[in-house]
Amino acid sequence: MIGHYTLTGPQDAPVLVLGNALGTTTELWREFSLPFRLLRFDHRGHGASAPVPGPFAIEDLAADVLELLDHLELRHVYYCGVSLGGMVGMWLAAHTDRISRLALMCTTAWYPDKSLWDERIEVLSTRGMEPLADSIVSRWFTPAFSPAVAARFRARLLEVDVPSYIGCAGAIRDMDLRPDLAKIEAPTVVIAAAQDQAAPPEFARQLADELPSSELYVVGDAAHLAVVEAPRTISVILDDHFGNG
Repeated sequence: MIGHYTLTGPQDAPVLVLGNALGTTTELWREFSLPFRLLRFDHRGHGASAPVPGPFAIEDLAADVLELLDHLELRHVYYCGVSLGGMVGMWLAAHTDRISRLALMCTTAWYPDKSLWDERIEVLSTRGMEPLADSIVSRWFTPAFSPAVAARFRARLLEVDVPSYIGCAGAIRDMDLRPDLAKIEAPTVVIAAAQDQAAPPEFARQLADELPSSELYVVGDAAHLAVVEAPRTISVILDDHFGNG
């Protein structure tokens, strides 16, 4: 399915696709600036994209991106994904030839402990998003970060279609992209945040160890949504990576 997207920036610049974290929208990249043509999109049931009840898998979310690239007649692109967006990027880079350079931010190829996802899905199924919102947002940002920005992201989280969120959460719980890592030939930068509880730096180190061509960076004063807390630092890393493409 083709959901909501925006394509902005210089017409003659390379296209950089930006994949969002679970529970976030294209607003994730609000303070983000790079000299590329930026393709932002919302996952199923997020932001302005239509709801799609699960179950579905990471490859289904990746198929949405492929359909969008075909719709826009984009053969090869750069791709940067945060958390769920990074998981989608790994699948695309391993199973297609569409990704020429890749950035994986605050993400993982596999969650060994499924209990958090089982518990989250259970609460969502019976009580909705409100009981989980504070705990989810507390993992996105460091305690010292702007309360106003955190409140804005919390509000957007509460607008996400719950069945679609459950579908995405189930896809994350059930995924195992570890066998795909060796297939990724695209030069890759892996970015972790030192205070990320959702995808700790050790997850990023495991990715970097398994990828054939990768660099690893750990950003200090940031949590899971490091691109929001440290946009300038992230922009420098990505500009160096994609600018060398």
